[in-house]
Amino acid sequence: MTKAELIEAVAKTLKLNKTAAGDVVDATFEHLARAIKKDKRFQVPGFGTFTVRSRKARKGRDPQTGAEIAIKASRTVGFRPAPDLKKSL
Repeated sequence: MTKAELIEAVAKTLKLNKTAAGDVVDATFEHLARAIKKDKRFQVPGFGTFTVRSRKARKGRDPQTGAEIAIKASRTVGFRPAPDLKKSL
């Protein structure tokens, strides 16, 4: 599903125009991102939990040259689905 398809589905469900539905979707994701940055996790019961995860520094390879490169440590967002969602897949 693309963002445009999500906006269309929200507009249809809430009986809004697409502009208003787009604002709702944008605001939702903006607040979700803020919560993850601030609290390091965001949980939606029945859906899953988004958490900040740390990756260690590691060695990698440049696919064009095959040369070994150093990849720095970084942080990313991980998602763990709720049991109900996982069963329904």
